[in-house]
Amino acid sequence: MQVHSISEKPISIHLLGKLIEGKHKLELGHEAIKRITSCRDYLDRKMAAHSAPVYGINTGFGSLCNVSIPEKDLEQLQINLVMSHACGMGEEVPEEVVRLMLLLKIQALSYGKSGVQLSTVQRLIDFFNLGILPVVYQQGSLGASGDLAPLAHLSLPLLGLGEVYCGGVKMPASEALSKNKLSSIRLKSKEGLALLNGTQFMSAYGVWCLIKAQKLSDAADIIGSLSLEAFDGRKDPFSPNIHSIRPHPGQVETASRIRKILEGSELIARAKTHVQDPYSFRCMPQVHGASRDAIRYANEVFTIEINSVTDNPTVFPDEDEVISGGNFHGQPLALALDFLSIALAELGSISERRTYQLISGLRGLPPFLSPKPGLNSGFMIPQYTAASIVSQSKQLCTPASVDSIVSSNGQEDHVSMGANAATKCYRVTENTERVLSIELLNAAQALEFRKPAKTSPVLEKLMTDFRKEIPFVQDDVVMNEYLAKSLSFLQGGNWIN
Repeated sequence: MQVHSISEKPISIHLLGKLIEGKHKLELGHEAIKRITSCRDYLDRKMAAHSAPVYGINTGFGSLCNVSIPEKDLEQLQINLVMSHACGMGEEVPEEVVRLMLLLKIQALSYGKSGVQLSTVQRLIDFFNLGILPVVYQQGSLGASGDLAPLAHLSLPLLGLGEVYCGGVKMPASEALSKNKLSSIRLKSKEGLALLNGTQFMSAYGVWCLIKAQKLSDAADIIGSLSLEAFDGRKDPFSPNIHSIRPHPGQVETASRIRKILEGSELIARAKTHVQDPYSFRCMPQVHGASRDAIRYANEVFTIEINSVTDNPTVFPDEDEVISGGNFHGQPLALALDFLSIALAELGSISERRTYQLISGLRGLPPFLSPKPGLNSGFMIPQYTAASIVSQSKQLCTPASVDSIVSSNGQEDHVSMGANAATKCYRVTENTERVLSIELLNAAQALEFRKPAKTSPVLEKLMTDFRKEIPFVQDDVVMNEYLAKSLSFLQGGNWIN
């Protein structure tokens, strides 16, 4: 088991992907410990010598910010905050996203601008290292005062409240603490607010989607190339000259990748009787490339976010300031998540169109890719499934970021709805993966009808590996089984590069 030390060094989306695989434990680096303890010590001294109201430390929350709280009730104020804000509903957040939430909350608190106790951060690290995963719900955050409801559920187990998964078993948090010989945390002033304010729900979902998105973008180029070969497509649209005069980075990169994937192919090199291919084949560089550029943009936004402090108020010990601002507002993430959803949905949309072309009985391919059409329906209905999924993704791509509903008695009068953008993006990501796996299944079937001509070494290797899992379909079978196997093959992804 490797150990990752939380330090001043920026973290990347790629690193987060490695850290949540379960092969790493976390620890706080020396500088992080120093920052956390120095900030807490400063805050304690500040509050002891300062009686004026400071939002969230000795006042109520939201529109109750003008209600002063006596010193004797400051600890209870933080406990009440966590309990009252745990208002999540809907489906549970997937395990890998909860792990990301824990990791990102630890990272944000490690900067020493939040006023938390060292013991609080260490307990979150214990949860991550021991696999104690709080039960968090998908609905409840407006993505503006931070992800209040989801982060409240993430924080409840610190107090011995709520539920967790421990060893894969759902149980009361108090039971999991006892089982692991851990005590509950007694929150000090400001800590509840530091735990609940922040964008770690939106950020975790976004990071998960981005990790998947890069793989799906690469997979789309490979699967699209396989379909192109099966459709007896032309190589002209991928010529460097075409893309040098419209040099969008994603377009240029996609064309280059497809050229490399097709190197050494007999099929692509042979003479064609048709002059042009449909857009779903001919415009892969332009469409895949635009999605690739959108993914790159979203990656830049989230890389900034996961290396930021997003709770409120923010404590600056060296400047002797406690500032109430709006770093918790999820607008940058909401916009990027909506954009990412659209980019991924388009990868699915063009994929379904290629599947449709392959089953249409064109260019020497049999109708529905069946050797005996009529008696057999062949690959007729997988395209229906892909069309259904693509349609759902289009519906999910209605932007969440343009919506806002006033909350907290008008104090929080513009919200990002970034949490809804995040959960929608998660579903679109899964949908696109499924649609690409359906295209892969169809392309592999179609390519068999081009034998004995060979495709490129890269795609021949892919076909060999794929056929170890799924055979050529001679007669009708229960297709759901093959759809599931194709999805599993895509998710394995060793062939994606």
